[in-house]
Amino acid sequence: MQGDPGEGKTMLMLTLAALLSKGLPLPGQDVGTEPAKIIFLTAEDGLADTVKPRLVQDCERILVIDDSDTPLTILDERLEMAILREHAKLLILDPLQAFLGADVDMHRANEVRPAFRRLAGVAERTGCAIVIVGHMNKMQGAKGIYRGLGSIDITAVVRSLLFIGKVKNDPTTRVLIHEKSSLAPPGKSLAFSLGDDCGFQWIGEY
Repeated sequence: MQGDPGEGKTMLMLTLAALLSKGLPLPGQDVGTEPAKIIFLTAEDGLADTVKPRLVQDCERILVIDDSDTPLTILDERLEMAILREHAKLLILDPLQAFLGADVDMHRANEVRPAFRRLAGVAERTGCAIVIVGHMNKMQGAKGIYRGLGSIDITAVVRSLLFIGKVKNDPTTRVLIHEKSSLAPPGKSLAFSLGDDCGFQWIGEY
C-alpha cells in the first residue's frame, strides 16, 4: 500500500486491523470472519500516544514485537517465529524502508529481490497475509506504478498494489485504488474521509 505522507495509510490499516481482530465485516462485506490475531510493526508512530488511540475497537488481538534491543528487518527469523507462536493471520510492516535493514538498498533490484523472496516464503509457510506500507517518490507526472519509493522490482514482486491519494479540491476525502492485482481481478476503488471533525469514515465505492 503506497501513498504520500499524511494520506491516511496507517489509519486505514489500523481500521482494517481493528475490524479483523474483532471478526467484523470489512467494507463492502455483509458477514465477518473468525477474529484474527494481527502483528503490527511501525517505526513512525508511537504505540501509546498514536497507534493505540487510533484503534477504536479493542486491540487485544493486535500485537507488536519488542525490537528495542535489536531492530527487526524483513530478513529476521523472529518475524516467522512470532507469526507461528501467535497464529497470526496478518502482518503489517509500516513503513517498508524501516524494516529492510542496513544491508538492503531498496533502490537496487539485486538486493530487493532476495529479501522479498524470503518474506514471500514466510507468508507461504505460515499462511499469514503480509501488508507492506510504503511511501511515494517525487516523480510528479509519472505513471502511478512507477511512483513507489525504491526499485521498480518492489512493485514487480508484490502480488497486489494499492494506492491512497487525496481527492483534488477535497482534502478530507481519500481514494483507495487497486493499481496491480496478479492473482485476481482488481478491486473497485473505495473512498474514505479523514478529518478533525468526523475522524475516519467509510464513503464506499468511488
